[in-house]
Amino acid sequence: MLRSMGWIFVSLTVGLCWGQDTRVVTEPKIPASCTELAAHLKSVDSNIVLADESKLDTERIQAAVDSCKPGMAVELKAAGGNDAFLTGPLEMRTGVTLLIDKGVTLYGSRDPKVYEWQGSGVAPGLCGTIAPVIPAVFPAPQKPAPLRGGCRPLISIMNAKNVGIMGDGVIDGRGYAQLIGKDYSWWQMARKAEPKNQRYFTPRMIVASHADGLVLYRITLHNSTNYHVSVNGTDGFTAWGVHLETPTTRGMDARNTDGIDPGSSTNITITHSWIDNGDDNIAIKTGVTHMSVIDNHFYNGHGMSIGSETFTGDSYILVDRLTEDHTTSGIRIKSNVTRGGLVHDLVYQNICMRGVKNPIAISPYYTNQTTEGFEDPHYTGNRIPDYKAITLRNIEDTTSGDVLIAGIDDAHRTEITLDGVKVNGIRPDQVHGRFATVTVGSGGTNLDFSKTEIKVVPSDGSNGADTLSGCTDKFVPMQ
Repeated sequence: MLRSMGWIFVSLTVGLCWGQDTRVVTEPKIPASCTELAAHLKSVDSNIVLADESKLDTERIQAAVDSCKPGMAVELKAAGGNDAFLTGPLEMRTGVTLLIDKGVTLYGSRDPKVYEWQGSGVAPGLCGTIAPVIPAVFPAPQKPAPLRGGCRPLISIMNAKNVGIMGDGVIDGRGYAQLIGKDYSWWQMARKAEPKNQRYFTPRMIVASHADGLVLYRITLHNSTNYHVSVNGTDGFTAWGVHLETPTTRGMDARNTDGIDPGSSTNITITHSWIDNGDDNIAIKTGVTHMSVIDNHFYNGHGMSIGSETFTGDSYILVDRLTEDHTTSGIRIKSNVTRGGLVHDLVYQNICMRGVKNPIAISPYYTNQTTEGFEDPHYTGNRIPDYKAITLRNIEDTTSGDVLIAGIDDAHRTEITLDGVKVNGIRPDQVHGRFATVTVGSGGTNLDFSKTEIKVVPSDGSNGADTLSGCTDKFVPMQ
């Protein structure tokens, strides 16, 4: 066992029955530095002062990353009372780690012009705007073709292997900040686009594509303008000890600020992390297989989600030892007939929840809302959600909430096992569903399906769940 930062870490190794990532995953190590960059700016009230808004560090950070030897780190350090860096888009290189020291913050610029895509055929001036086109109609079989242009991510990892983002410092995307040349912030723009489902252009914080071996370690992520971490086309991604909080000022509205979103990837581990944000805490997109989510804490957000896109399938996913404290949903699988597919071999176990509106939502009825409706919206499409071989074991919600377990039709019945599943105070009229078969394990459940069309199969007495030792002491403050 390994100790670090006051936690006890257990190596996650191949072959153990509770792991789905096929790699041997152990606590990452911070590499030696190839160069140390001293901060030239000083943060005031956790922000960049107006006089410093044009003093970008982008070029010197990028030059250091480009020249760093693989296997080493570019280290951002405090110096002479200065503790801040200000940057536009950065591109990581194979084998290089960006290391942010404790007490140092890397801020994203609030100038949309620095994030603009460049090149032939790119429409200029889109970043920081709502698309001047007919709004997208929801649902649609596919998203409309994007305009050529928009915003580059704050940090890109594209076709680069074994990249690290590490350290006890902070990356702050400043989604709350008024954009230079505009009368709104990134988050205000996102909310303004919502009523008509308009497309809008904003940077994501960290975007990785074909980034095998990517590691996020001990880093703190604040106030992303949009998704914090988006990973695609990657074999081997580890997030260990990540502290993600957005918005950092309570009461602010941070729409579409998902925490960690893997898609079209395999061999993923997210562990010992703390996620408090304005959308899905974790959202597993389509095409994910062999993923382990172990020993994590969720706070504000939309829960532990799969979807809404599942059309290329998701499989072999384990969620173990999770607390969800006032998320809107707990265990959430969301899709519909315009974007669904086969989702199978999922295990959720040893999960404690409180203050969760929908502790369980297995839904083929997704309508782009924060929580799932209980009735079929009767969309048309041929990408059919199909949920099979799902096990919920040792699950407790200490407060009441609604449960939905549904399939789209009799040919695509949801098949799920409940083994030691309890939602305290739940009434029969709070249990919803149809076109589903629920097998009740020997650990039992207090969910009453009598007011639903769900088929219930009793336990055969095998594979009984161990009883949760209790959830009261599992809820701890955000760290």
